[in-house]
Amino acid sequence: MSDFDPAALDCLAALADEQGFERAAQRLAITQSAVSQRLRSLEAQAGQPLVVRSRPLRLTEAGKVLLRFARQLQALRVDVARELGERVAPQSRLAIAVNADSLATWVLPALDGLVQQGLREGYGLELVVDDQDFTHDSLRQGAVLGCVSTVAEALQGCRVQPLGVMRYVAVASPRFLAAQLPDGLHAGNFADTPFLVFNRKDDNQVQWVSQAFGVRAPRLRERFVPSSEAYVNAAVMGWGVGVAPEIQVRPLVAVGRLVMLEPAVGVDVALYWHQWQLQGRGALLDQIGQALADGARRALGG
Repeated sequence: MSDFDPAALDCLAALADEQGFERAAQRLAITQSAVSQRLRSLEAQAGQPLVVRSRPLRLTEAGKVLLRFARQLQALRVDVARELGERVAPQSRLAIAVNADSLATWVLPALDGLVQQGLREGYGLELVVDDQDFTHDSLRQGAVLGCVSTVAEALQGCRVQPLGVMRYVAVASPRFLAAQLPDGLHAGNFADTPFLVFNRKDDNQVQWVSQAFGVRAPRLRERFVPSSEAYVNAAVMGWGVGVAPEIQVRPLVAVGRLVMLEPAVGVDVALYWHQWQLQGRGALLDQIGQALADGARRALGG
C-alpha cells in the first residue's frame, strides 16, 4: 500500500469531491490530462478501474477503498506539518459528515475554535451534510474521515463515542392551530393535518405520531422543506405541524411564535461521533472529535 503515489491519491480524492475531471484539475492546479494520467497510473497500480466515467463521476468499490486511504493519508500529512510547525498545504481539507439539524444548532459553535485555528494554520474543515441515519455511509465509503451518526456500532478501523440525545418535539404556529386545529391535534384528525418533513429520509414525524396516538405506521400529509432553518420558519409561518429539535424551537415557543403539541411526547435521537483511528500525537481528527463531544455536552446535556 505504501507504493501508491500520494499525488495520484490526492487526484482520486479531488475527483471524488469535484465529481469531474475539469473541476478536479482546477482544484489541484494541474491540467486535465495530468489528472487523467495520474488516475491511469493509480488504476494500473491497483489493477482495476477506480472510477466510473459518468456524469457525475462515481467511484468503484476499489476506488472507495483507495479513497479511504487517500483521506487518511491527507489527514496524517496535516498532522505532521502542524507538529513540525510548518504551514499546511493550502488544498488540505478534512471532511466530516454531520446531520442538518445538528449543523443548524450546536455543531458550528462546537467547531468554531478549530475553524479559526485552521485559518491561521492553513488547513480547511469541510462539512458534508446528510441525514443522521446516513452519514455513516459516507464514512464507510471513504468520503469523510468522521461523522455524526445515529449508528452506535463502530466500523472496523474506527472508534465511536456517544455525543448525547437530540430530542424532537411537535410544534405549530398559533395561527395554524386556530385555523386548522381548533380542537387540537388528536387521533381523529392527524391524518388530515399537513406535517412538515425535511426529506424522504426523515421519519421523525411518523415516530412522533406513533408515540402520541398509538398508531403503527401512520400515513401523513407531507410538505417537504429540505432545510433545518427553513423548516422551522415554515412552521412559524403556519405551513403545518413540524417535528423539530427542542433546542432549536425552544426560544420560539418561549415568545409565543410556536406552540408545543403534547409536550410530554418526544422523539429521542441518540447521536454518536465516529472517526477513523489515525496514529499521531495531537491528531487534528481527535481534536475535532473532542470539540464535538464538548459542544454536544453543552447543548444536548450528553
